[in-house]
Amino acid sequence: MERVSHPSWSNLLEKSVTEPGVILEAYSRFHGYSLGNRISALFQCAARGIQPGPIATYPKWQECGRHVKRGEKAIVLCQPFTVKDEPKDEPRIIFAWRPKWFVLSQTEGAEFAAPSLPEWNRERALTALEVSEIPFTEMDGNVQGYATGKSVAINPVAALPFKTLFHELGHVTLGHTAQGAASDGADLPRNIREVEAEAVALLCLESLGMPGAEFCRGYIQHWLGTGNTIPEQSAQRIFHAADTILRAGSEERQ
Repeated sequence: MERVSHPSWSNLLEKSVTEPGVILEAYSRFHGYSLGNRISALFQCAARGIQPGPIATYPKWQECGRHVKRGEKAIVLCQPFTVKDEPKDEPRIIFAWRPKWFVLSQTEGAEFAAPSLPEWNRERALTALEVSEIPFTEMDGNVQGYATGKSVAINPVAALPFKTLFHELGHVTLGHTAQGAASDGADLPRNIREVEAEAVALLCLESLGMPGAEFCRGYIQHWLGTGNTIPEQSAQRIFHAADTILRAGSEERQ
């Protein structure tokens, strides 16, 4: 398998949350790909002076009646692979960065109409994630929301209800509220759990152009501590959780 240079997820996350407008542009430009891949593609386009737009593999562009221009270099994205070390072993999924994709501006040929993004829907997301919204019973009016198990509660007078919703869905999706063997993230230190959930909220808000991301940055810095960076494993989990929530609410109605 060809080895290619690629950014760490931690660096990719740091760059995306500190450069205004990057997340929204990446989410709206590169339809159908994971959020991490969308952001990576946008930075690669900026570094190489490529006009951002729809991306596809060489064969896919041929199916669309277009061909890649001579001399164009592929965009590198992270792709899952199913592998078996031995014939009798259970298959497992690994991820590798591969140079296989080209942006619309790197191709020429038949006219191409980019697909429109489906709108994100709160109820659709909760249903797809199998998360229930329960009544808010906390007596402390400063509490904006909370999550427990597979349920979230949002303060009816929350200052930024969608920011709070995404934060609490982040906790659930990241496994912070799970128990027993299913708990991947519940044993993490509280500061890391809060950083992960708020980073998920930031990615979701900026992807959808909703208000509140500026407050996320301060919250993340408070829990992370001055001069510290989000660990690589947490960054991977954050991208995956945000992507899960965005896809859950953006699925086309059948």
